[in-house]
Amino acid sequence: MHSRYIIAWASNILGNNVHLWPFIVEARRQGAKLVVIDPYRTRTAACADWYLPINPGTDAALALSMMHVIINENLHDAAYVERYTVGFEQLREKVQEYPPERVSKWTGISADDITRLAREYATVRPSVIRVNDGVQRSEGGGMAMRAITMLPCVTGSWKEVGGGLQYATSGAFALALDKQALARPDLMVTALGRPARVVNMVELGKALNLLADPPVKGLWVYNSNPAAVCPDHNDVIRGLRRSDLFTVVHEQFFTDTTDYADMVLPATTFFEHKDLQGAYGHYYLQMSQQAIEPLGECRSNVDVFRALAERMGFRDDCFRESVDEMIDAALDSKNPWLDGIDRRRLEAEGHIRLNFQAAELRSSGQARAAVPTGSETTPFLPFAHGNFATASGKAELYSEALRAQGLHPVAEFIPPGESRHSRQARTFPLELLARKSDNFLNSTFSNLPSVQEMEEPGLLEMSAADARGRGIGEGDTVRVFNRRGDIHLTAKINGAVQTGVVCARLAWAKLSAGGQNINVLTSQKLTDLGNSATFYSVLVEVELFKPAAASN
Repeated sequence: MHSRYIIAWASNILGNNVHLWPFIVEARRQGAKLVVIDPYRTRTAACADWYLPINPGTDAALALSMMHVIINENLHDAAYVERYTVGFEQLREKVQEYPPERVSKWTGISADDITRLAREYATVRPSVIRVNDGVQRSEGGGMAMRAITMLPCVTGSWKEVGGGLQYATSGAFALALDKQALARPDLMVTALGRPARVVNMVELGKALNLLADPPVKGLWVYNSNPAAVCPDHNDVIRGLRRSDLFTVVHEQFFTDTTDYADMVLPATTFFEHKDLQGAYGHYYLQMSQQAIEPLGECRSNVDVFRALAERMGFRDDCFRESVDEMIDAALDSKNPWLDGIDRRRLEAEGHIRLNFQAAELRSSGQARAAVPTGSETTPFLPFAHGNFATASGKAELYSEALRAQGLHPVAEFIPPGESRHSRQARTFPLELLARKSDNFLNSTFSNLPSVQEMEEPGLLEMSAADARGRGIGEGDTVRVFNRRGDIHLTAKINGAVQTGVVCARLAWAKLSAGGQNINVLTSQKLTDLGNSATFYSVLVEVELFKPAAASN
């Protein structure tokens, strides 16, 4: 509510972050401006004061160009930069390669608009960026996030209430809770005599079909629906159909993945078990109490894995811990943010804000007994005085660690291998956005008729120019294809995407026409940082579907 300039960068707040929206509304009532940067005209974009459609995967170029303007026009916070960052001169040099005139050709945003955006962001204070997963789902997603995160470092907006940048607050809980006490990675080494092999779920298709020495022979699926959500759907399904693969799925519903299971075990919902919960949009630790007894034969993850450990002969004490003991272990942390917070207090109060004041008091030398209870709502400004999670404690605008990984030590924009700027675009000229549905949670709730009614399934959204050039009209059945697969969808020409971009939404495959979903077109290629999925670096072609003539 304190912000006066809000950038929703690939963040559909009104669609999938609705609990934040009332605060946006109040900030705008007080004079804030909402700017949306997104390749798709989302619900949030439709409500924005200024909507800037951007070509998919070019976010790093835009952020670098904004810094080109900010630094060259001396709109940066020189005092903050000097005190709390390293590598500013290298950044100053790098951004000279990204003038708005050049970047406009990549992003599809005019040079004048890039310049205006940079100036407004740097001068209207406090300014904040709400960024979400969309930026990360392209081949250069890591560099894009890095470049965007540099913006509040350069302008110094980290020090302002209502300023800075937010992706997710879940990192605070990961730092505060003793996750190692729960995960116990040491048990892997004890059991195997070495670290366990790790398989990236994004590459599940490769793992099931190509991994050897040894091959994957058993698959246990819980808290996930990989037959729907993993990229390169056809390759994943080939792997799941292997006759020598034993698959167990622990689930609440008969999902796409249960169709390929040798055994389906019923799982509890959050109504049927107790749990400790963090959050991605606020700083309150929460206790989720069990409301009802598990229905039928349903068991929680904890109960199932405990029973498996017992039958497999594991004698470690941790496998006999109760849920309350596990919660106690997670809360038994040295992090001052948990000072004054324990299970009994959470059970009594339900939710408690992390105790950020405790860290400030400890750093000033005050005794633990003087730490407040955590009920205060003083604004949390973690980077107002540096304190970044780097070796130097400063924002590293230049990073030798990145150089060691073969990446640019500042930041750079490299067009994705599947984009309008690549050679592959000669064959597949359209950039596909494989979006999440507005009314599902990833693939969760896809099976509920009441929720299905709020979605229009099986659509391909495209621009009028792209449709006209292919002889496609509203409501026509089209074939969308690339080298990985093809799918039949219904054309919707609604102005939600720019020329050169098409969009389809994720749903369960078995609830979709043809038993396929949009992931038949996505790839298993990983992002430059973080080894994440590249759902938004996908090229396709679209043609009018003409059924084969019936033979006599």
